[in-house]
Amino acid sequence: MAGDKTEKPTPKRRREARERGTVAKSPDLQGAVVLLAGIAALGAAGPALMERVGEVTRASLSTDPATVTPDKVGTLLADVLGPVAVGLAPVVVICAVAGLAIGIAQVGFKPSVKILKPDFKRINPVNGFKNIFGPNALFQAAKNILKVVVVAAVVLWALLPHLAEVASMVGMSPVALGAEIAGEMRSIALRAAAAYVLIGVADYAYQRYRTEKSLRMSKQEVKDELKTQDLAPEIKSALRRRQAEMARARMMADVPTADVVVTNPTHYAVALRYDGSTPAPVVVAKGMDHLAARIREIARDAGVPIVPDPPLARSLYRTVEVGQEIPEQLYQAVAQVLAYVYRVAGRRRAAAA
Repeated sequence: MAGDKTEKPTPKRRREARERGTVAKSPDLQGAVVLLAGIAALGAAGPALMERVGEVTRASLSTDPATVTPDKVGTLLADVLGPVAVGLAPVVVICAVAGLAIGIAQVGFKPSVKILKPDFKRINPVNGFKNIFGPNALFQAAKNILKVVVVAAVVLWALLPHLAEVASMVGMSPVALGAEIAGEMRSIALRAAAAYVLIGVADYAYQRYRTEKSLRMSKQEVKDELKTQDLAPEIKSALRRRQAEMARARMMADVPTADVVVTNPTHYAVALRYDGSTPAPVVVAKGMDHLAARIREIARDAGVPIVPDPPLARSLYRTVEVGQEIPEQLYQAVAQVLAYVYRVAGRRRAAAA
């Protein structure tokens, strides 16, 4: 069919999607790389950090409590936390660089300010419901379960063979015991992080597939884009204006076919039609201010009932596009309006008879 999304996205479609923030990116892969970098950085900076902590601890224990006064508490804390912060600084920097690098590797360094603009469609409850209970949510749930299972299996696989060695650690000095435990923990953490990276790579592959699928175009969309891509900006603007006028004219022509027009009563107007061919009523026209006034005028001339319902009119105008069915959370409100319209129409027919 002409409307099937079978064509690869054009460069223009990809560019517009990037400007909207629609790119393939895996938070799991980014988190796994940062975790791996952090473990490696701790392994390299750990000895120096432990030495600093030991020096601070020894200095703190050798301080005479009688000499610690309220005005010296701040200096004492600075003396304690300063060396620790200096020791941790390389680890923090390496993690930040790793996170930035893997983010750029996934989406490239092309920041966009458009994604910072408020978009009420992002808080559309219908889209939120789909995100919670849709196929993507099921994939995310399965992925989270898989992460826990795989990481736990890797940890057990690395830990169980060494349980017999625990008994041999009895009698070791605290320093030697701490070094032994730290080495084992680092080895286990590296294996778990490596498994997490593999999960992140698989998730990134899925995100690329999902993004590419969402950007696919129909043959007609590709043809329309090719028609306008080589035109002058003035001609493109005129074409868009002409297309908008034609769409508005088609919308106005559908107003007489509506069953009811829900109004604000002056600022908004939304025409609904329910002929039984669709599961739910469809918005056939909507407008604000002057366009709303024109919809009401056509509806009055065609004998279409006009029902003032400001909350419903605003909700329909903001959440439903022309040609779309109303969302499930508005079923009851629209059903009440249609029931009222049908009752009034029935009384008029009975009076006329």
